[in-house]
Amino acid sequence: MAIDNTSLAGAVRLVGDRWSLRLIAALLEGDRTFSELSEEVDGIAPNILTARLKALQRDALVAARPYQRRPVRMRYSLTAPGRRLADAVALLAEWGATRQGRTSGPRHESCGAALELRPWCPTCEIAVATTEQPDLIWV
Repeated sequence: MAIDNTSLAGAVRLVGDRWSLRLIAALLEGDRTFSELSEEVDGIAPNILTARLKALQRDALVAARPYQRRPVRMRYSLTAPGRRLADAVALLAEWGATRQGRTSGPRHESCGAALELRPWCPTCEIAVATTEQPDLIWV
């Protein structure tokens, strides 16, 4: 499988730091306040959290709306492009769990079965197994 390194480099610039994907993962469950994000993302310093949230807003992955005026307090949520990262975050989490010898990963909420995440061709209406398709290309 050939991957476009220019596209990958652009994605890494947006979310490739130590904290961004963890913040996006926390927001996948729904809106969060600054203090809720601070509690959910262990080890992140308040100044780093502020900087990452501003950067994610600038890149249109996270939106902020005030829920209190004095002092101003914000509630953060993912934008549509931010939510599109859900599959990538799930794949990375699954890969990380496997590397650590754990068998966790995304599960179907209603039955609990492990989900398989793989590319889907909407034209052919088939799932494409990247390990079996050496001709799969990124354009």
